Amino acid sequence: MGDVEFDPETGCITHLIVPGPGCLCGIFGREKEYIIPFKNVCQIGSDIILVEVKKLKDIEKPCKCE
Repeated sequence: MGDVEFDPETGCITHLIVPGPGCLCGIFGREKEYIIPFKNVCQIGSDIILVEVKKLKDIEKPCKCE
């Protein structure tokens, strides 16, 4: 399950937020998430989204602890 960011003025999607791998089999939440600019989305299917990313480190961000 992921999330999206959008521009409140235009209503357009700006980024997809995808959870990264879990810590210790997912027991303690997630260590990072991937924030993918929507312009990098190549195709959206019924069960998959294809994106073009040059470097994974460019979209990797630490998760915000709640």
